[in-house]
Amino acid sequence: CAERLRRTVANGVRGEPPSWLELQATKTKKAMAISVTLMDGRTISLPVDSASTSKEICQVLSQKVKLQDTFGFSLYMAVYDKVWSLGNGHEHVMDAISQCEQEVRRKGGLEQHAPWRLYFRKEIFTPWHDCGQDSVSTDLIYRQVVRGLKFGEYKCEKVSWRVSPVLASVWVSCITVCEELLIFDCVNSKLLEAKSEVRLMSATAHCLTTSMTGVEMTKEVESEVVEYARQKWPVFFSRFFEVMRVSGPSLPKNKFIVAINWTGITFLDERERKLLELCYPMVTGVNTMRYYSFGQSVCLLTLKGDFILNAVMAGSIVDLVALFLAGLTERSQYAVAMQEVNRQDDPTFLSFKKGELILLIKDNDFSPNHGWVKGQNERTGQKGAIPMDGILILPTLTKPTNEVLSLISLSPDQRKTMVNNTLRGSAMEKVAPATLKEFSIEYFRPATKDVNRQVISKNAAPERLWANSREPLRQPLLKRLLVATHPLLLCCVPILKYMGDYPTRQIQSPVELTDKIFGPATQSEELRDEIYSQIMKQMTCNNNRYSMEQAWQLFWLCCGLFPPSNSLLKHTQRFLESRRREPLASDCLHRLQAVLRMEPRKLPPHQVEVDAIQQNSTQIFHKIHFPNNMEEVIATNTKIRDLVRTIATKLQLVSEDGFSIFVKTPDKVLSLNEVDYFFDSLRQITDWSQKIKMAKDGGPVNVPYTVFFMRKLWFNVAPGRDPEADRVFHFPQELPKYLRGYHRCSREDAVHLAALLFRMKVDDDKSQFVMITKMLKELVPNDQLKVMSADDWKKSIAAAYNKQAGMTVEEAMTAFLKVVCKWPTFGCAFFEVKQTSEPNFPDIVRIAISKQGVTIIHPKTKDVLAMHPFNKIASWCSGSTYFHMTMGNLVKGNKILCETSLGYKMDDLLTSYVNMYLNETKTHRARN
Repeated sequence: CAERLRRTVANGVRGEPPSWLELQATKTKKAMAISVTLMDGRTISLPVDSASTSKEICQVLSQKVKLQDTFGFSLYMAVYDKVWSLGNGHEHVMDAISQCEQEVRRKGGLEQHAPWRLYFRKEIFTPWHDCGQDSVSTDLIYRQVVRGLKFGEYKCEKVSWRVSPVLASVWVSCITVCEELLIFDCVNSKLLEAKSEVRLMSATAHCLTTSMTGVEMTKEVESEVVEYARQKWPVFFSRFFEVMRVSGPSLPKNKFIVAINWTGITFLDERERKLLELCYPMVTGVNTMRYYSFGQSVCLLTLKGDFILNAVMAGSIVDLVALFLAGLTERSQYAVAMQEVNRQDDPTFLSFKKGELILLIKDNDFSPNHGWVKGQNERTGQKGAIPMDGILILPTLTKPTNEVLSLISLSPDQRKTMVNNTLRGSAMEKVAPATLKEFSIEYFRPATKDVNRQVISKNAAPERLWANSREPLRQPLLKRLLVATHPLLLCCVPILKYMGDYPTRQIQSPVELTDKIFGPATQSEELRDEIYSQIMKQMTCNNNRYSMEQAWQLFWLCCGLFPPSNSLLKHTQRFLESRRREPLASDCLHRLQAVLRMEPRKLPPHQVEVDAIQQNSTQIFHKIHFPNNMEEVIATNTKIRDLVRTIATKLQLVSEDGFSIFVKTPDKVLSLNEVDYFFDSLRQITDWSQKIKMAKDGGPVNVPYTVFFMRKLWFNVAPGRDPEADRVFHFPQELPKYLRGYHRCSREDAVHLAALLFRMKVDDDKSQFVMITKMLKELVPNDQLKVMSADDWKKSIAAAYNKQAGMTVEEAMTAFLKVVCKWPTFGCAFFEVKQTSEPNFPDIVRIAISKQGVTIIHPKTKDVLAMHPFNKIASWCSGSTYFHMTMGNLVKGNKILCETSLGYKMDDLLTSYVNMYLNETKTHRARN
């Protein structure tokens, strides 16, 4: 007990009750031990007691791993998805463990099962950090960076392969095991998607062929990785302190967070938005002071004004800043002249003007202890002795910025005026964007007490439901949805994952995430405001550039799917209008206005839409194929009816009536409903095909598809009236039916048409007559090829060809259509089916569907067995293997039962013709 009391006196009082671990140790009278995980994967067990501090743990760990450069390494506590720093000071480790156990108990668990973990990590760098000073330190930091990249803690975007830490990690990994799989295990999935595997492999191979080998290569690359991480992510290697501004220049917030790292001091609000940034040359002094009403405070003297900040950790802030200022000043090579010195008569002394930059030369010529230092005037290049009381040594290792030099040269009053104007302007700019704060008061649920946040900091700001948070929501934002416990409400995590704000090991494609985000809301109107609210929440007070880019993509997709309710609409519009400078804001407003005028989408975004916006393309194009093998890339973010009209206009067709969009998959060719959105129909078809293939093949598959634009309904078709439609659609669609022998055609017509087809192939080149016999299958219906010998066909076709002298290819095509259009089967869609209902008909019949109705034809004789006008057809239905149709009335009607795999096409075509006539009837009645 005496020893425990001595330890308590030495390390200070605890802030939490004893943990379960301590109680068990007291009962069993055994020493306690904890395990700490290093970033290289090692776990070290250490003895502890109730008074153990993070500083003591870090010291023991440093000794065990032989760590020499110990500065900036700290102890971290993790529980569930929370991680926070215990620092390297007087924080009691058992207090943190006790907090974790209390959190588990609140969740209904047992203290002994608290899943807390301790880590030893690099928290902060010195501005003068040297990777070559301690190889153990460099290796631990390197492992931390690689681990952080792998799990999304650090983001590496669009960097040169020569300096990419990801590539470097691959490089080091490949020293011992040069296998492709290992390479891709080291790479974050998002970066792997951004770079092709071939490029990644070639870059890695190039690195492996460099002159360095073995340990040299490892040390060199580890140092490069650590230095890159230090330069790239200073905010991730910072110490954070909660403060309250007592006095000083005005800021948008009075309560904020001070982030201290090797680059300087940054003031952040609770959502990590920068309020003020100070490099160390701007800091002129720091000390602690005690106010009777505020307690311990920090007095921070800067070129942008003097701040008095109240903070629980005031001493730690002052110690850290003072350490950095002293170290930088000692190592600095830059100074500013505070007075003018003119000693032109003596070259020993350096002449300079007030405010000029002096480069310090640290040699043995002069001793600072005696009040002199050697320097060079940057402006004149002259060197000489400088009195120490005539210069201000700047705490920096790099050349100071012009802003620093200009602020130093100003008088205190001038400096105050300039800084106040700058801060006032930036504050106005910061608070300008609209938020959902006003909307949340009436429609959001009450903010809940987040115990996890309290574990991290007792003084954390209360939860703001309308502002950005990396914490996944446990409940919907809208209070009217609290009664619903539908699991689909939890779309917050997919939103965070898409934005890159939530680490995940499982690779998920963007479409998988957008399906989870938007899928439920497309099916349930009550969820739509929730999606809008969550996206705008994550975009409010979010200063992560990558996260915001991804959020704007989600907002753009959302505005094209469904509108918000009237109560949220004005807030959404205000949100967008206040951010008009953002590249996608205007497009989002335009899409929002458009979706208000139209029906909402039925399905989440298609792969093409997601790919387009990820490429920052707000116009979505899709390749459309035509029957004459022509193809066009058309903007397709619209309804099918509008798309048909757009294509018809682009091709300069006389009318778009009767045309339709078709999608061809490996299994089917389906016509899209004109009242649906193009991408909804496309998704429905491809998703259905994927499910079928997955059931057959087992596992995810990609279903190839092709989009066609063709004539579907053949009415008001007069060859020659619309030459473009004849060329692109009518001729290429009718020719295959003719050559397959679906029409009843006389020998004379066959010869005449063959001559026209031959002219279309060879134009006026009669030397091609010799090729006629080889081309007969392309000129004559297959059921008439044996009517004459090949030579007789050749002679007849040549003779007919000669009678058409002077005819152009276009005229030949029109002449062909004018002959075919006189036949009753022109424009028919033909289906070979097996009928089982009519004993007088052959088993296999040919059903032709056209504007006249449904015709049943003998496939060999081509005799019409039955003709059923649309007004005589009572009903029809289809399935995957059948098509049934009832004529007359439903009570005494005759039925035709057919076995076919094309029943869906027959059903759709019949429905389309009937709807066409019904619409015409309605239009006629309306006119009368």
